[in-house]
Amino acid sequence: MQDAMSPELAKSAMKADAVCPACGGAHLQVFYALGDKPTNSCILLESLEDADGYPTGQLDLAFCSDCGFIHNPHFEEEKTEYSGRYEETQGFSRTFSSFHKRLAEGLIEKHALQGKTVLEIGCGKGEFLVLMAELAGATGVGVDPVVHLDRIDSEAADRLTFHKEFYDADKHGGRPVDFVACKMTLEHIPNVHEFLSEIRRGLGDQREAVVFIQVPEAMRILREVAFEDIYYEHCSYFTPGSLARAFRAAGFDVHDLNVEYGDQYLTIEAKVAASDPAQSPAPLPIEDDLSELKSFIAAFPDRVAAKIADWRGVVDAAVARGERVALWGSGSKAVAFLTTLGIEDEIHSVVDINPYKRGAFMPRTKQMIVAPEDLKEIRPDLVIAMNRIYENEIRKDLTAMGLSPRLICL
Repeated sequence: MQDAMSPELAKSAMKADAVCPACGGAHLQVFYALGDKPTNSCILLESLEDADGYPTGQLDLAFCSDCGFIHNPHFEEEKTEYSGRYEETQGFSRTFSSFHKRLAEGLIEKHALQGKTVLEIGCGKGEFLVLMAELAGATGVGVDPVVHLDRIDSEAADRLTFHKEFYDADKHGGRPVDFVACKMTLEHIPNVHEFLSEIRRGLGDQREAVVFIQVPEAMRILREVAFEDIYYEHCSYFTPGSLARAFRAAGFDVHDLNVEYGDQYLTIEAKVAASDPAQSPAPLPIEDDLSELKSFIAAFPDRVAAKIADWRGVVDAAVARGERVALWGSGSKAVAFLTTLGIEDEIHSVVDINPYKRGAFMPRTKQMIVAPEDLKEIRPDLVIAMNRIYENEIRKDLTAMGLSPRLICL
């Protein structure tokens, strides 16, 4: 386990010429240092050898006191992989699928998207774009190198086009579009200003097109000391204020900001900035978060060290009692949990409801990913759920299998 670095020591780790990727400011300070961590959390690793030797990269968090943006200054984009091996979908969860449908329905109603054209940048496996097409009768265009065309099964398939590549304004922009979605993608982008400017350039003079972006909400991560939500692929972290400021700097007007899904997700709705700045909407009250953010940043190193020690104690105590411990959820949170705590053999197994992940191995810590029904044979004494929002769903699944382990949630 690695302790958080003090702000004074960490500050010296910043390059003298470092600037904020969101605002260009030079007032940056590293406040949390994790050292080397796996460079991907969702890649399917088929052997113990692949898992044991999986590449790592340096993970620190630096805070810009000018705009509030947080990023990993040591992130190396070439070390990440977004390919057919990338298995990130949450669509197999009943809880998430229900939320996803409500989100799509709300956006369709709010922005009158019936029969309109939707572009999704970073569409993943396409679930959200399929929902928009089915529920709104919309025409959809999805762009993402990880999309699996053979997994698109929808009555709206003839209205959907997918491009298995990264977004490029010259290639994918310039066409009439009513709604641009970009969900859980911006946090993977190191040069935030450049990426948002590319989206703006792709819209041209389409001032009525709505841009909807969803990212993890970083204020909750700091407030709850959610170290499991800090991992290498997420090189960029946003609060409402920093996200709004980044959008305005890239040529957008911000029309709405919301926090949802158990305060885990931050969403923004924007349009191309009005030609007359006087016509742009005023900043929203939720954006005024810089003072609170600085307070959380200052306290984070000590608080995260204490929380990591507490969770290490939970696992060590269970192992000392001879208990079998399983994690529920094999995604990025699990990778961060295991590697931050330095846990390998202490965790017997990692469970995931996604059938495409079964039989794969966790990077570096090497646990095999198993199906929920495998727990009937494993019979764990303790199950640690990687996300408390799924607690009720997990309890129901355990009960249905005739299991009653202790269940605790991050």
